[in-house]
Order: sequence, then C-alpha cells, then structure tokens
Amino acid sequence: MRAATISDGTIAVQEHPDPEPQAGELLVRVHAAGLNGADMMQLKGFYPAPPGAPPDIPGLELAGEIVATGDGVRRFEVGDRVMAIVAGGGQGELAIVHERVAMPIPEELDYTAAGGVPEVFCTAHDALFTQAGLTVGERLLVHGAAGGVGMAAVQLGTMAGARVSATVRNEHCREQIATLGVNALAPDEFVEAGPFDVILELVGAPNFPANFEALAPLGRIGVVGISAGAQTELDLRALMYKRVRLFGTVMRARSLEAKAMMTRAVERSVLPGFVSGDLSVFVAATYPLDDVAAAYERFQVGGKLGKIVLEM
Repeated sequence: MRAATISDGTIAVQEHPDPEPQAGELLVRVHAAGLNGADMMQLKGFYPAPPGAPPDIPGLELAGEIVATGDGVRRFEVGDRVMAIVAGGGQGELAIVHERVAMPIPEELDYTAAGGVPEVFCTAHDALFTQAGLTVGERLLVHGAAGGVGMAAVQLGTMAGARVSATVRNEHCREQIATLGVNALAPDEFVEAGPFDVILELVGAPNFPANFEALAPLGRIGVVGISAGAQTELDLRALMYKRVRLFGTVMRARSLEAKAMMTRAVERSVLPGFVSGDLSVFVAATYPLDDVAAAYERFQVGGKLGKIVLEM
C-alpha cells in the first residue's frame, strides 16, 4: 500500500507492506483522513507514535470501507462504511482499526466529511461533557474556534443548549463562525464578554491568566491545545477564590478501553446530530494523497475554517 510517511522531518508518499488484521481488528480501505495538530507535531519530532502504532505513518482519524476482518469481530462486516480514531497510520490506503473504536458512518456524511469527524468530535465531546460537565444554559467560551476541534466544540455546545462564545483571530473566519449563532470575538475581547462557566483552551499559554479573570465561580478550564505556547505563570489564588477546576487532555496515549468508552459516548450523543442536521463538518480544503506535503503546508499556514482532509 501507499501511505504518507515521515522521514527526517519531511513527509512524502512511500510504499509499505499491506497491514493484516488480528483478532478483533478491521482492515479498512481508507477513503479520507483528516489532518490534525498532532500530525504537525509528529512531523517536527515532538509527538512520536505510541507502541503498537505505525511509527512513521501519521494520521489519527480516518473514514473508509472494511475490506477484511480478524477473528472475533462481531459488530461489523466486510463492506461496511466506518470511521474511527487511531493511534497512527490513518493517512494510508489501508489501515488497521480495532472494532471497539470504529463507528458507522451516517448516511448523511460522505467519506470526505466523515474523515474529518472522529478525532475532533471525540476530543471536543470528551472535554466539554465527560470532563467539564457542560450543561444546558451554561456559558461556554471556545478559544481558537476556527480549527477542527474548535468548530466541533462550538456546534456541540450550541446543540446542548449552552450559550456559546468563540475567539477567532482571522477576521473572515470570525464572520463565518458568527453565522452559526454564536458570539464571535477577537482574541482580545473575551474578558469583557464573560463570565464563562467553561473555557475550552485550544490556543495555549497566551490566554492565561486572562482565562481566570473571565471565568465564573466554580468554572472549568480544559486545555486541549497549546499551539501558541505551553509555558505560563499562574497566580494560584485565582483558582482558590473562584474554586476553579483546571484540567488538560490528550487522546492518543489512552488505553483501548478508554477510547472505546469515548467512542460509544460519541456514537450515542454526537452522531444523531449529523442525521438531524444540527452538526456539520466544515472542510476547508481537500488534497489527494500524492499532495500530502502541500496539505501539511496548508495546515501550518493557518487562517482556515474547519478541516484539511486527505482523499485516497
């Protein structure tokens, strides 16, 4: 098979042996695979694949058709359309997916859109609801809302009945996000727009300590992205006075059991939103596999709204 391959800090398409499914696994012919910030970090050598995942083939989410199954597979069969989070290897013509983290693709989504769903909607749903406990009527602020996770979080918060605000640096993207019915803000406007019950941090250190200033008592801050910096100085009195809960999250290193639980929650609570039309996948650009280097360059330039997706 052909796959995007990282070697010495560069990415190009190379030939690899076809993977073979083991017990409980699916062999998926990949039709589309979304790009994510973790892929950019892996390219730079900062985020190696965990044990068991292909060390040089990036890709944390995919959509495709099952072409073979390992022993013991019960839920899916050859020919089914599925999408899934994976620990790596998603950006190739074939990929291995454990059936416990696979989800059926709703009829309303084509492969390109489905390829941009698993990583970002699982991340956003887990952070907002499983960890932050966002509830109806609460005020949610999403920093860096133009990216894949940000767009997922904005929509999920709105669908859940929260009052959503979003910071976006690019003015054009900010205008587009405002059409979703949320309060779209420039990055320097969010403190005055508060207080917020939940803040989803997708930018990183520059938004602290202002996040604490903008937070309501008993508020929660979830750190999901640190693209603009990881180091900051905090006054712990701010946490104490407002009884703040601060948490961080990553998905890649989680156990199969943890990923399976997260996937089932998304299947129950998120996939119906695509059927009803409450949720959409915003695809900023698509690239064929042979243009993977250009796709990575486009991702790193920024200023996009939604997902960059590789099509196989």
